[in-house]
Amino acid sequence: MHVITLDSETDFDGWRKAARALALNGVDPRGVTWTVRGNEPELFEAEPDTSLEETPGTFNVPAKFVELAKIAILHRNPERFALLYRLLWRLRSNHDLLEIATDPDVAEIGAMAKAVRRDEHKMHAFVRFREVGRESKSHFVAWFEPEHHIVELAAPFFARRFADMPWSILTPDLCAHWDGHAVAITPGVAKSEAPTEDRLEEVWRSYYASIFNPARLKVKAMQNEMPKKYWRNLPEASLIKPLIAEAERTTAAMVANAPTEPHKAQKRVEEDMPRKAASSSDSIAALRSEAADCRACPLWKNATQTVFGEGPSRAHIMLVGEQPGDKEDLAGKPFVGPAGQMLDRALEEAGIDRTKVYVTNAVKHFKFVPRGKIRLHQKPNTPEIKACRQWYERELASIKPDLVVAMGATAAQSVFGKITPINKSRGRLIETGEGTRALVTVHPSYLLRLPDEHARAREYERFVDDLKIAARFLRKAAHAA
Repeated sequence: MHVITLDSETDFDGWRKAARALALNGVDPRGVTWTVRGNEPELFEAEPDTSLEETPGTFNVPAKFVELAKIAILHRNPERFALLYRLLWRLRSNHDLLEIATDPDVAEIGAMAKAVRRDEHKMHAFVRFREVGRESKSHFVAWFEPEHHIVELAAPFFARRFADMPWSILTPDLCAHWDGHAVAITPGVAKSEAPTEDRLEEVWRSYYASIFNPARLKVKAMQNEMPKKYWRNLPEASLIKPLIAEAERTTAAMVANAPTEPHKAQKRVEEDMPRKAASSSDSIAALRSEAADCRACPLWKNATQTVFGEGPSRAHIMLVGEQPGDKEDLAGKPFVGPAGQMLDRALEEAGIDRTKVYVTNAVKHFKFVPRGKIRLHQKPNTPEIKACRQWYERELASIKPDLVVAMGATAAQSVFGKITPINKSRGRLIETGEGTRALVTVHPSYLLRLPDEHARAREYERFVDDLKIAARFLRKAAHAA
């Protein structure tokens, strides 16, 4: 009997290495016992199995099996390791086994993988963050109880969706944490360590009650999509039963009420904002004051305030981002959130002092879509970029920089007045025809959204290299002067 001890419940690499050695040594699945370190029965609390010889050779299995195994191994079924090895053993002699949907092993593995994916979807849908602390010291924490071992699988989704806020998701198995740069995984905790109700949940409950439509209520369908076991972690859960109970009476009242004439749409009449020609006599302070009342596009209606540029009035470098984020919208200053922290680090590595750089955005108002109490970024469209370009032109005329660095596609479109591909333009100095040069690179938030650690490190180095081009240009300009 061969006893294989894996390092964790999700140790796919350990399982794959052991399964390969077992198969090459011709070990029948019935002669293998699989355990996880820390969970071994007393009988197996011994040194790892060293009886397997390093047998040379190789064999192939369908790529579909590898992808299936990576997901199915996250299931809580204690027999999953043995089941996967049995399927691997059989695939060596029947390469098309996975195409036989009625095969018991194939059907069971498929069902396990489907259950894991369903649990991942539920985690994405039913995690509710609670705010701990206030303003700059706030952190968002959620409690979730997954059916399967999906925390590491689901965490990248939250890193992408909530890239601009620090968060932690606590579970009994593992905990995932995001600091704006990378996801960290720590051991699980007890539910007692999760935060209680926060100050914004009453707002969320009021919103949920206002969008609840009793005429479209289908209780069974709702419970299939939102099983009761998840209700205890949802702030709106306390409203569900009363709303369902009230639905029949409310629907009857809606039907009984006589129809009314719809209100005619009242179109808001707004005067077009006159565009002032760019002038070198405009001071940054005067421009900032004027832009505070900008109504050139509809973005001002939902934003907290105009986020204007900041920096020396005669800076040699002008950095242009895309638009302010959530943190910037609240603070009224550009690049103060996670993307700003990454930018500061990259500038320092490139040898550029941020205090000597003028930093601004192509679009001065935060564009977002609300998701509960979270505001998700939305990319500005061309009319919004064009409406805001006057401010960039007037900043440019006032600052008179030697070099403009456009960070991201929106910034490049504003700087050049047309859609400009990043990859085709980055890494070289470009004449703008306005007495200055431009350099195109990515936006720091792009780096934050990359889920793969190696890709993020590689792209960050490219970003720093682009900024080093700007640093070298300034040194040459200073030497020539």
